Amino acid sequence: MADVVREVMTPGVVAVRPDASLVEAAQLMRAQGTGDVLVADAGRILGVLTDRDITLCAVADGADPLTVSAHAVCTPDPVAIGPDEVVSVAAELMREHALRRLPVVENGRAVGMVSLGDLTLHRSHADGPGAVSGGSPGPQAGAGPAG
Repeated sequence: MADVVREVMTPGVVAVRPDASLVEAAQLMRAQGTGDVLVADAGRILGVLTDRDITLCAVADGADPLTVSAHAVCTPDPVAIGPDEVVSVAAELMREHALRRLPVVENGRAVGMVSLGDLTLHRSHADGPGAVSGGSPGPQAGAGPAG
């Protein structure tokens, strides 16, 4: 049987209300160590808000992050996946829609997130030990001679 999203996703979600300010959302992202939050109302996902959305769609345009709502800037109606879908379906959705993260939704409620990093980590484990080179890296650009 193929591996399923539930096995590789990050369980739990970080979410804000639609009327939360961008400052509130950014503070939550910082506190949780994440670059995105779901925008949700009564458990229903309305969108995904990323740190990039805040920067490029609000701050760069001179909008006041204290008064602009998360819902006003988020990507609405995000592509999502179920926890029992196979991992390859998640990878294909990400590729097809140029996404780095997918909300994982079960019975209409977000239960986790799956990221490109989760899929990459899963693939390296599935390929077995030795799938990732463990050799020492060559010289780094800009690094002078050792000595």
